[in-house]
Amino acid sequence: MTLPHPPDGVLDGPRHLYAVRVYYEDTDLSGITYHANYLRWFERARSDLLRRLGIDQRAAIESGEGAYALSEVNLRYLLPARLDDDVAIETRCTELRAASCRMHQVARRGTAILCEAHLRVGFLTLDGRPRRQPEDWRTAFARFIDAPEPTATPEATGHA
Repeated sequence: MTLPHPPDGVLDGPRHLYAVRVYYEDTDLSGITYHANYLRWFERARSDLLRRLGIDQRAAIESGEGAYALSEVNLRYLLPARLDDDVAIETRCTELRAASCRMHQVARRGTAILCEAHLRVGFLTLDGRPRRQPEDWRTAFARFIDAPEPTATPEATGHA
């Protein structure tokens, strides 16, 4: 897999690819990525996916329209990322609803899956109540939606 080069990643059919390098600040004393950093990488990839889809989060917040918020996440750690690794974050939208969407994200080093996340993101008013996503945002996601969520196989993780 070739890692994406633009800073906001690339759209490749029903997936968004976002490149991350593991820096010293991302690791613990043993040189292995600290577990919470996967959440940061996944969040950055989702934010840049929205940019690539033409969704202006800041304008929506400033106008009082609303914002996306993570409402559910399940992480599965499979292999460690290490200092200086190049990691690709792959994001897919697997379900689109009126006020939310489900996504699947995978952090890979080459073809090996390091960590995967199954999550739900809701669109909320600025006081925290669920709200229908703007129609043009739903349209953008509808063009990006994928088939049912993939799962890591033992072969892909190196645990066969």
